[in-house]
Amino acid sequence: MTPFIRVTGGAVALPAANVDTDVIMPKQFLKGIDRTGLDHGLFHDLRFDPAGAERADFALNLPAAAGARFLIVGPNFGCGSSREHAVWGLAQYGIRALISTSFAGIFFDNCGRNGLAALSLGAAAHARLMQAAEAHPGLELTVDLEACRITHGGGDVRFEIEAGLRAQLLGGQDTVDVTLRWRDEILAFQDRHFAAQPWLR
Repeated sequence: MTPFIRVTGGAVALPAANVDTDVIMPKQFLKGIDRTGLDHGLFHDLRFDPAGAERADFALNLPAAAGARFLIVGPNFGCGSSREHAVWGLAQYGIRALISTSFAGIFFDNCGRNGLAALSLGAAAHARLMQAAEAHPGLELTVDLEACRITHGGGDVRFEIEAGLRAQLLGGQDTVDVTLRWRDEILAFQDRHFAAQPWLR
């Protein structure tokens, strides 16, 4: 995965609360046997009308939102099913971080496992950032994971993130990479286990 250290790009406001994974990635895009094409499915029913034309009034379809790297989203984002496709679609679309006050638990874990930063702010700081992004679609932000700070033209705000998750994102590591940090200890345990119970070999 691509390490997340310091990323600058446009932000789009999606203020609705309780946006579930079926809205983020509708079920018809779960049929493939690989992960390709999920960027097209992202927010599909909000981005496109029944004829397949872009809805001009949806935030991600605004010209200023082109190439957005961040979404400022409402509380409890990613609730509903556990489908990891929702996170894969966001990543394929180019989103590097989501900023909210809260995320659904499984969705939050899926983000971390796939290199997508899900950052929680206090209600007041989040509201200010949401207002700025709504007033200026494509608002340029810099998210600095080393400094745990988000900066934009109107100032900056600090955020907190669990140390292990932060290290994983900074290093561009997935859960297999994290497990392999303990490779020597795992192999040593395996040797001891089989030495004590040789009939298991």
